[in-house]
Amino acid sequence: MKQATPESFTFREPVAMQYQKGKHSVFYHRYHVVWITKYRFKVLKGAVQQRVREIIRQVCNENDVEIISGVLSGDHVHMFVSIPPKLSVSDFMRKVKGRSSHKVQLEFPALKKRYWGRHFWGRGYFSTTSGAITDDVILQYLENHIDKPTDASR
Repeated sequence: MKQATPESFTFREPVAMQYQKGKHSVFYHRYHVVWITKYRFKVLKGAVQQRVREIIRQVCNENDVEIISGVLSGDHVHMFVSIPPKLSVSDFMRKVKGRSSHKVQLEFPALKKRYWGRHFWGRGYFSTTSGAITDDVILQYLENHIDKPTDASR
């Protein structure tokens, strides 16, 4: 198993497809989601990065979302998650981005200078299911992203 680094959420060995169960459903939903900081400012460092990670984990736990893997870069977040059918991807993203933005700006007043409009995250997000590509490809990408960030993350 690969060692988790400060930028990562968790790393797990690839496993066979395991279905999850809800009260009235059986499902296997995997999503790769990515979102950026407003203006792509590289503020996800140090204590801010740690706090954003904690808030994301809290929101995921409260909504029964399993974090399979994830990476916080300086200006964006990649997550590979399992979202139950009772929660839409857009609702999950609204909760994660909304709560993390609100709490981080309250707890780190210096960010108010950069984000005067009270918007910490950029508009929108990227989302894809792992149906077109395998889970292993996404996990491998996230592991390599830590060591070799893309040009977009400069």
